[in-house]
Amino acid sequence: MTDLDEHGRPEAPLASDEITTLLGFLDYQRATLAWKCAGLDEAGLNATVGASSMTLGGMLKHLAFVEDLWCSRHLHGRDFEPPWDAVDWKADPEWEWHSAAEDTPEQLRTMWQDAVARSRSLITEALADGGLDRPARRSWPDGRIPTLRWILFHLIEEYARHNGHADLLRESVDGLTGE
Repeated sequence: MTDLDEHGRPEAPLASDEITTLLGFLDYQRATLAWKCAGLDEAGLNATVGASSMTLGGMLKHLAFVEDLWCSRHLHGRDFEPPWDAVDWKADPEWEWHSAAEDTPEQLRTMWQDAVARSRSLITEALADGGLDRPARRSWPDGRIPTLRWILFHLIEEYARHNGHADLLRESVDGLTGE
């Protein structure tokens, strides 16, 4: 049974195997983003702080892209699916951040939740097909190939970094604070 903190986030296990611990920390980071974006309307998801153009809505869309990029495209070698397949990334390398303002809060939350669900399934599939040492199906441009272990650590790092931004953004919207 997973312990939940006061915000409904699953606590990572204190003593477990590597896979359970990594997945526990990733789920905790995902739940932190969900908490920081919970209950916000379009204005809240589009709020910015200072000179930054970063928004919580943009963060939801960016992290949906990150989930699909690493778990579907890199780990399993699949082509991008909508909406990522129609983006001209050379014309706008940060499209997911900019275009989020055109999406409703429900669209953004659903896009992110669906990407997380796909990633969970794809991670489970990769774990059954080689475990943490399973290499990704797509290499980097320089030919190096990350393992599932590296991808999981990278996802945790990506969420943790952006959750720091989410703290500041959410506090600016309605004063909600917390780790």
